[in-house]
Amino acid sequence: MAPPMSAGRFLDALRDEGVTVVEVGDWEHHNRNHKGPWGPVHGVMIHHTVTKGSERTVEICRDGYASLPGPLCHGVITKDGRVHLVGYGRANHAGLGDDDVLRAVIAEKRLPPDNEANTDGNRHFYGFECENLGDGEDPWTEEQFDAIERISAAICRHHGWTERSVIGHLEWQPGKVDPRGFTMDAMRSRVEERLK
Repeated sequence: MAPPMSAGRFLDALRDEGVTVVEVGDWEHHNRNHKGPWGPVHGVMIHHTVTKGSERTVEICRDGYASLPGPLCHGVITKDGRVHLVGYGRANHAGLGDDDVLRAVIAEKRLPPDNEANTDGNRHFYGFECENLGDGEDPWTEEQFDAIERISAAICRHHGWTERSVIGHLEWQPGKVDPRGFTMDAMRSRVEERLK
């Protein structure tokens, strides 16, 4: 059972790992906590945005849509590798997912196939949206890969987790494909190396 970091500790952990952070507005208090609990936290979830243009992407992830209010994540990783903090606390990013996957994340074991959506992921995961169209053609930048690796390692290091606590949205919720364009196994290998 891991309580979430304070917003200040979260910011320090990212900076200590060498992440280039951009603080967007009053991100520390922008959340969906009135809709349900935030924590205990068990992992880090990576997404792609299906958007183009860094400024617009950050704005959408902070404010959300009429049907899905923001924040849609805790941080937005733009093409240049900067991490824009848009919220802290409960965020609308994970949605309902598979309780078997959550148990595997907690136990830090290989993930089973996600075949049901019965568990609130917004409560249990730090979430990061990455600027990418998600069409399999929009290129990912090395700066983004480096930032994903660093934010994941920073959070895992703080909580004493291994790379097994880092998952993609596609591994959590049936029907999701994000992040598309690289494998989470490859990213977990990078995180594992950084944590050594």
